[in-house]
Amino acid sequence: MPVSKERRGELIDEYTEWFKNSQAVVIASYQGVKTADLYRLRSKIHEVQGELHVVKNTLAIKALQNANLPVPEDMLTSSAIIGFGFSDPAAVAKAMTAFAVEAQNFKIKGGLLGNRVIDAAGVKVLAELPPRPILLGGLVATIQGPMSQLVNILNAPLRELVQVLKARSEQEQVAA
Repeated sequence: MPVSKERRGELIDEYTEWFKNSQAVVIASYQGVKTADLYRLRSKIHEVQGELHVVKNTLAIKALQNANLPVPEDMLTSSAIIGFGFSDPAAVAKAMTAFAVEAQNFKIKGGLLGNRVIDAAGVKVLAELPPRPILLGGLVATIQGPMSQLVNILNAPLRELVQVLKARSEQEQVAA
């Protein structure tokens, strides 16, 4: 269905914002997938603060150019549906990858991670990452370990001084 010039500009602006605000973008082919199944996928992606949209390929290419992102033109062919991951890129990739296993006509083509193009295998690797809270917890533990060691090293002389004073006090009590 032809889109008016005005509406085309609005769509390009909307797509550009989505691309700019996304940490990850997953592109898939959905031809032959039931609409009810796509709504189910859309709600799963919405739960993880993402969005799923059927896009016009030519407008998506223009929006990627406007957002100064690489354009995976080979992925934006035929029927394309795009998942946008705004807060947790792995969650959107995980939802779409799991859906691709369920729906035989749904094929992951690839996507963008930040400003890099990734292929379908890259999307699968992204989907296998642990959830964001677990990654952040691991980062905190990595940072916290050396800091706690530093605190122990700095406290060691004081601890030893207290032990010496206590031992000296006990010696005086025994001698008295």
